[in-house]
Amino acid sequence: MAADSLPSSWQKFRRSSNTWLQSGHTRKLYLFSILIGLTAGGAAVILKTLVHSIRRLLVANNYSIFSQYQIYINFPLIGILLTVLFIRIFLKGKFDRGVASVLKAISQKSARLEQHKMFSHVITSAITVGFGGSAGLESPIVVTGSAIGSNYGKLPAFNYQERLVLLACGAAAGIAAVFNAPIAGMLFAVEVLLTDVTIATFIPLILASVTGALCSKIILSEEILFNFRSLQPFNYRFLLFYLGLGLLSGVVSLYYAYVTLKVEKLFHRFGANRQLVKVFVGGLVLGALIFIFPPLFGEGYESIKNLSGGNMAALFQHTLYQHLQDQEIFILLFIGAIALVKVIATSVTLASGGNGGNFAPSLFVGAYVGFFFSRLVNLTLHTRLPEDNFTVVGMAGILSGVMYAPLTAVFLIAEITQGYDLIIPLMVVSVTSYAIVHRVELFPMDTRELVRKGEIQTHNRDQHILQALQLRQLLETNFQAIAPNATLREIVEIITRTKRNIFPVVQPGSQELLGVLMVDDLKEVLFQPELYDTLLAGQLLQDPPALVQTHDSMPAIMRKFDDTKAWILPVVENNRFLGFISKTNIFSAYRSHLTKLSEK
Repeated sequence: MAADSLPSSWQKFRRSSNTWLQSGHTRKLYLFSILIGLTAGGAAVILKTLVHSIRRLLVANNYSIFSQYQIYINFPLIGILLTVLFIRIFLKGKFDRGVASVLKAISQKSARLEQHKMFSHVITSAITVGFGGSAGLESPIVVTGSAIGSNYGKLPAFNYQERLVLLACGAAAGIAAVFNAPIAGMLFAVEVLLTDVTIATFIPLILASVTGALCSKIILSEEILFNFRSLQPFNYRFLLFYLGLGLLSGVVSLYYAYVTLKVEKLFHRFGANRQLVKVFVGGLVLGALIFIFPPLFGEGYESIKNLSGGNMAALFQHTLYQHLQDQEIFILLFIGAIALVKVIATSVTLASGGNGGNFAPSLFVGAYVGFFFSRLVNLTLHTRLPEDNFTVVGMAGILSGVMYAPLTAVFLIAEITQGYDLIIPLMVVSVTSYAIVHRVELFPMDTRELVRKGEIQTHNRDQHILQALQLRQLLETNFQAIAPNATLREIVEIITRTKRNIFPVVQPGSQELLGVLMVDDLKEVLFQPELYDTLLAGQLLQDPPALVQTHDSMPAIMRKFDDTKAWILPVVENNRFLGFISKTNIFSAYRSHLTKLSEK
């Protein structure tokens, strides 16, 4: 009886499964978010394992053929050089770094990322950081995960909005896997990547984040995962000190952004033709910094654990100052100097050609700032601030101030400390730091220039759609140009042959725009035939309300329309007339683009 009913039961199961799979895009989205979580989580595991293995081969005392100082001085340079050669040989020099490249793809490429980004960032960042580059792996894994989600989202079954959600799922899974922190991964995608967030959006993000976190939890060993244990409970009596740490974190975050942008400008002067010079200069500077401050080598998470646990012997190991590790003042100065120099080391690593990000370095700087602050207070005021607590809370302060992601900072530290005992100081420090930096600068350093150029707009839907519109596709060129020496009679003849009410006055030959003629402004002279052969276009023209340049972004063009109250404006390139652009065309293209986003 059971055997006879098995085929029919199996058929019913298959029919119900097919019905479930084909019942809409929502379930497909859920299935693909899990698949993306597995893929991005696997990529994060591979990246962390690669970096850990490279470092173990280089640094392990048992079988390293190089001295510790040779490693510190030479290998960061070798890592940056290998990264640059890989990009030049295998990627033909086409390589965008950082989360800003993902935001740019969202704004300008309909959330489509190149296929090579699913693996190229894993390889290049593993080489850079594994060989000692003072950068983090989180930004590369965000790009990798985003590329994985984006390429899954290129399937015909998904539209733009669904592809964007899948892209965010990949980024969330990557962060969740790197830290074994699913909530932080989800919040990072919401705070940094997504434009519009609904309740329905959270479900695929949760599925992807949990899946990614499980990958690292199951596969990675405890020594590779970044977590803390045995922290002290929160004491409300220290709340004012946490507020002070938040203020200091905000100031240090501003310093972080300032130094990073300055170093980028310095290395930018080398130009594209002197890439190898830039590599060697950056590598030598980085090697010197690591020689002086060995904790700057690599990601620095092991150093943070030693700092939080008060293990100064491990922190001073392989340094030039082991004999000074018992002197309190020197320890304080050493910790403070490392916090400041880490910013320089990271900036040099990235600006000279290495691949990595500022996520891990901001945690590193935050830990050292938190320890420095609490140790300084304890020494000067003879208090008993819990230095381990301040170390981990400081990480949230700098991460919030550098990445402009306070929710991610709060829940990331809460998850890696495996509890929410410090949730109140985490909130106080993160929000205080964020408030300070946001008051000084509206945008984080990684995206500041792109936002000002109008190349990315992700947290304003109207700006985002406007940015996707192309000026040259909206340009109207079917206008009758008028020479400056044309008579009123000739102008009247031109007006009678067209339905336009605006005409450009251009210099013959050079096509230089001299002004415009509006039909409404000519009414007074149109009915005076005695002026037809005496008045010239050059005498009747007017300056246009504004000129649109070909390099203007669409949001900038719309601001010109709003400022001038005009409905149509001339477009020029080096003062050479190209055509007109009108509000009507922009609004029509806006509606058309909005419709395409909701279509399959």
